Amino acid sequence: MGGSPWEELGAPADRWAGCPPDLEGRGDALRHIRVCDLSGQLAGAGATRLLAAFGAQVIRVEDPTNQGGWDVVRGGPPYLDERRGIEFGAGFNNHNPEKLGVTLNLRTARGRELLERLIAVSDVVTENFAGGVFARMGFPYERLCELNPSIVYVSNSGFGTSGPYRDFRTWGPIVQAMSGLTFTSGLPGQPPAGWGYSYMDHMGAYTMAIAVLAALWHRDRTGEGQVVDVCTVEAGIALTGTDILERHLGGRPPRPPGTVHANRDPQMAPHGIYPARGEDRWIALACRDDDDWRRLAAEIGQPWARETRLGSAAARLTGQDALDELLGAWTAGFDAEQLAARLLAAGVPASPVRSAAERIDGPRPATPDWGLWPTVAHSRIGPARIEGLPVHLSETDWSLRRGAPCLGEHNQFVFGQLLGVDDAELADLAAAGVL
Repeated sequence: MGGSPWEELGAPADRWAGCPPDLEGRGDALRHIRVCDLSGQLAGAGATRLLAAFGAQVIRVEDPTNQGGWDVVRGGPPYLDERRGIEFGAGFNNHNPEKLGVTLNLRTARGRELLERLIAVSDVVTENFAGGVFARMGFPYERLCELNPSIVYVSNSGFGTSGPYRDFRTWGPIVQAMSGLTFTSGLPGQPPAGWGYSYMDHMGAYTMAIAVLAALWHRDRTGEGQVVDVCTVEAGIALTGTDILERHLGGRPPRPPGTVHANRDPQMAPHGIYPARGEDRWIALACRDDDDWRRLAAEIGQPWARETRLGSAAARLTGQDALDELLGAWTAGFDAEQLAARLLAAGVPASPVRSAAERIDGPRPATPDWGLWPTVAHSRIGPARIEGLPVHLSETDWSLRRGAPCLGEHNQFVFGQLLGVDDAELADLAAAGVL
């Protein structure tokens, strides 16, 4: 057997070596990785957030000339308190902890030159512009390779870098509609509803992070960089699951027109969200098969639940509207937590529908002891709780302690210490609008 790839290619350098302690990353697994990050909003920033949590040195590049408008999330709601402005957007802080922040005006020759120098000393370059935008800015992959032959270049866009829609700009809800996910969610007789929230920005981020790690593994084994082309529409199509299988293997549409239901399952009934006692309280129930139904019917104990015909899944699916009405009238008389515990003890899959406060500070499955809601220190906001990662590694776990960077907060360290620009020139660059 051969030795470690690093025996041939050389041991990885710690990208944080010589960094001031207050700026140093705390994760361990990716300390040898430096990311020049031009991505923003949620899809790109969410991916580099994962890398930063595991110790990668992510240098977030932003435009100094438009008050943070490069990333519309930077100053947008929600907010921790009454403070407003480009440094106080909670969404931005949530998606950019542990990163270093610099500003570069890429409309200037000096700004582009400094970006080239940063690319030359990085392992990964990431962006989530529309397909081809970064190349038109003067940075096609061929130029990146001239600057750094082993660079991993990541483009994360709605439609990818090829095809008829490559120049289109997208947002999470548009990607969801194009990929078919929106069609899967709605109420009977109503238009498909989808999700108002940018679900696919987050799923696209996970896809991008996995792809970056795979490309880096190849680089570490061979010394070769490559292009990572992330198409979030395709990532969404891959999430439609059984709908695609039914169409291509069964030759039939996943659901007849007008029957889309956000909470129902094509093979299980009852399967949905039902009212519980109290204002805006709900419980989720799922009967996977006839045995689940018999257990649920025994708990209900009412004559309608003991009807022989309901013992068949086919009959329950055919009469779901009437069944859901009867079941909802029964569940409405119970506390959601108590009823869920009772049904689980009887072997029926059930759960109370958690509010946001319950998910964060309530009992399991909110898992406060899991570390999913760490508090970071932001230089302007102060202490603030953000999302953690839903995974733990026994030897090289993630860490999120430093909040997102303010606009240009780390210009001095990155351009001065890392790239060797002296203080006088940094002052001149700032005065000229380059930084």
